[in-house]
Amino acid sequence: MYLAERIDDYGKPAWIALMILGFIVWWPMGLAILGFLLWSRRMGCGYRGSWSGWRQGKWERMRDMHRNGHPARRHHGSGNTAFDDYREETLRRLEGEQSEFMEFLHNLRHAKDKAEFDQFMAERRTRPQTPPAPDAPAPGAQS
Repeated sequence: MYLAERIDDYGKPAWIALMILGFIVWWPMGLAILGFLLWSRRMGCGYRGSWSGWRQGKWERMRDMHRNGHPARRHHGSGNTAFDDYREETLRRLEGEQSEFMEFLHNLRHAKDKAEFDQFMAERRTRPQTPPAPDAPAPGAQS
């Protein structure tokens, strides 16, 4: 591991450069270096690294959401009951406005769809219903 310790002295950019060089020279070498970096947690991808911390935080958020409902509803009181009551009332009001707005959008989409369908039906009624006979020459065709 003497070589790995020497590269560690230069930091992550040296490992990235070595990995890219490995892919350029012979792709299995670059893949082996990438595997070594992930396995040895040298790039911060291990248990205490940024990626696993993000992943662990994501799972904790998901678990809390299932336990406590939607994350916006989950709060740790501020200690001031008047503020907490005001916040709860404001959230209830905003949720009501959001549901009213969603209903408005639904009605608007429905009205637009109905207008488009009515236009289609009107155009369909004005079209000739019988196709031209196959024996008749096309307009402008030479006989």
